[in-house]
Amino acid sequence: MSFTGFPEAALDFYDDLEIDNSKVFWDAHRDVYRDSVAAPMNALVAELADEFGEAKVFRPYRDVRFSKDKTPYKTHQGAFIAVAPATGYYVQIGAPGVRVGAGFYHAEAERLAFLRRAIDDDLHGAELEKLVDGLRRRGWQIDGDRLKTAPRGWAKDHSRIELLRHRSLTAMRDYGFDEVIHSHDLVEKIRADWRQTRPLLDWFVQHGG
Repeated sequence: MSFTGFPEAALDFYDDLEIDNSKVFWDAHRDVYRDSVAAPMNALVAELADEFGEAKVFRPYRDVRFSKDKTPYKTHQGAFIAVAPATGYYVQIGAPGVRVGAGFYHAEAERLAFLRRAIDDDLHGAELEKLVDGLRRRGWQIDGDRLKTAPRGWAKDHSRIELLRHRSLTAMRDYGFDEVIHSHDLVEKIRADWRQTRPLLDWFVQHGG
């Protein structure tokens, strides 16, 4: 199956799921999820695999074992292409439309220590700063889980303290309801955007231990 865009039915499906996140709703609309969400997502990442690698298309079910929120289904469909542990390219569709990103989404303590030592280094840290600033100028939202203060062992007035506070760091971009999400052109739009983030991922791979 070739990718021809996400149909309007995919957006409508998630609009309705946010209102009625129940097994009754899911069972009644399982074919909509299969045909309008899952199938296009699999086709999309298949067309990008030649350059970026094989994607993991996430299951639609939430893990509610340790959550107070017991709603059973995710309100978006995501796919992830890993280049290192918890590091890689991301795309999702949900009620707000399509979103893409790249970065490291989680780091174990040892790997985070490697990354922070690289951020501290005047050469490597300045390189990451330049990459992040360049993506911001291109319209990317730099996000991630951050400590409220300096990590243990690092000075609060460190010149790159904002980067050192990150426990994850991502560059994200929203396409929203842009008409491109309903066409094959979305493949090339994502391809171009992921290429912009490749130097950032390369930095994480190089300095992550």
